[in-house]
Amino acid sequence: MKHRQERVDAIRARSTERENHLIDEYRFGKIGRREFVRRAAVAGMGLPMAGFLAAACGQARDPLEQADEAQQGAPSKGGTIRVGQQTPSGALDPVTVNNQGGLTVLGQTGEYLIWSDRDLKPQPRLAESWSSNDDGSVWSFKLRQGAVFHDGRTMDAEDVVTTFDRLADPDNGSNALSALTGVLSKGGAKTVDASTVEFTLDAPNGNFPFLTSSDNYNAIILPKDYEGDWEKTFIGTGPWKLGEYRPGEGITLLPNEQYWDPARRPLSEKAEIVFFGNEQSLILGFQGNQVDYVVQFSVSGGKALLTDPTVVTTELKSSAHRQCHLRGDIEPFNDKRIRQAVALLVNRTNLVDGLLDTKTDIGNDSPFAPVFPSTAPDVRQREQNVAEAKKLLEAAGVADGFSVTLSTWQGFEMPDYAQLLQQDLRQANIRLNLSITDAGTYYGDATYGNSRWLDSQMGITEYGHRGVPNVLLGAPLLSTGTWNGAHFKNKTYDKLFADYTAAIDLDSQRAASKQIQELLLDESPILFTYFYYFLSGAKDYVAGIDTTAMGHTDVSQAGFV
Repeated sequence: MKHRQERVDAIRARSTERENHLIDEYRFGKIGRREFVRRAAVAGMGLPMAGFLAAACGQARDPLEQADEAQQGAPSKGGTIRVGQQTPSGALDPVTVNNQGGLTVLGQTGEYLIWSDRDLKPQPRLAESWSSNDDGSVWSFKLRQGAVFHDGRTMDAEDVVTTFDRLADPDNGSNALSALTGVLSKGGAKTVDASTVEFTLDAPNGNFPFLTSSDNYNAIILPKDYEGDWEKTFIGTGPWKLGEYRPGEGITLLPNEQYWDPARRPLSEKAEIVFFGNEQSLILGFQGNQVDYVVQFSVSGGKALLTDPTVVTTELKSSAHRQCHLRGDIEPFNDKRIRQAVALLVNRTNLVDGLLDTKTDIGNDSPFAPVFPSTAPDVRQREQNVAEAKKLLEAAGVADGFSVTLSTWQGFEMPDYAQLLQQDLRQANIRLNLSITDAGTYYGDATYGNSRWLDSQMGITEYGHRGVPNVLLGAPLLSTGTWNGAHFKNKTYDKLFADYTAAIDLDSQRAASKQIQELLLDESPILFTYFYYFLSGAKDYVAGIDTTAMGHTDVSQAGFV
């Protein structure tokens, strides 16, 4: 016991003010073990040290954490693992990919500085460690030695710097600007030496490591001379390398024998990623044994899998959701009272119990999902109130209702969600004309003026899980946001967002998040009605697949039992 305390004292003596504050939050019971370990890892303390401190400072282990460690049967080597997923929309370019089908592919041959795991903890990958100055405005990353690209070249600091310069460049059409705008500008990353990169941020950001991680799914590290045409090589440093790419059909992956971590070199002889045009064909393909694993399915599309004794399902609480934006710069939603009325007409309980069979958490019209520790717990929950909605519509001069087009695409439960919204809004004579297309038509070029997603009066868009809410708060809601389909511009919100991102301790984050939650309830630019659980399924003869709630799927250790 004395030796343990001496080690704790030694750690605290060399820790920063920020790290010691975090340790005190844990010691005095403000945060639990899992949250302490997660935040300590974000701060750069490292998981082994965080685990020691968690044990030394005396809180009991979380039962969920113990459950996570339950061992499955060990998968055997050899064979071909077959993974089914929906067809990526658009080109497979790490800089521009903006959909789950694409991100699942990127993470097979590509690799990130950090892996954001299913417990929201950052795990070292191409970065061995990271740390920041006291206010989180400058971050230093120590890179792993011995990582090589598939063409044999060694990965170094210049590759990391050019990767982030490329992603932060507004002239590249980078989808990662959704995470990096206002956080990291081109030129903000610098090489210190061959194995160290320093990021000087546009403003302090306590969650910056997540923005370099698999959460920012475009950020696989590419060679410094990368100029495009990724589909020809799938170049990266990951455990798999390209065997064959068949656009619209699938991909054959082969083990990367040079992968830096021998313990994570693939067990299977090869992996096949099979594309399906829609969820129905994906489910049928899985049931027909065309694939061994399905990356994601919805409750509405995959009910049969939930009761199939030959299918092992994974169910992860998440921050994933469907946003329904109400475009506020044109009629009819340029009147806040009309946006509030629409929000009050929605029966959220019916969505949770009916559409999603309780496999979801109810939303409160902000990105702050219950899974986020920084979500303020004392903000009133919006509930259906038809009478109040009608009063607001009357005050806005549209007591007789109006017609508006709701756009979305034929994916997962979104068409069913659109129909339920249509029914709910009909109670106040708001007539929704549904425009449901394929994903390519809905997203278009994913730029303003060339996208139903960003140009429609009202639209339902899927948003994947994130380990921290920064991207969900920024891209769709900031005045300068790259995904701002609501065309929401609010200086007070922009300031609160800056306050939140700069906050380092949990109390400060919750104080800022409460103000954001209350402002968004008042302004109602977007409906956040539910945060669904991420569902994936494997045949009962498959083990070793590691899936996150974002859709990243690590099959390097997958095999048959």
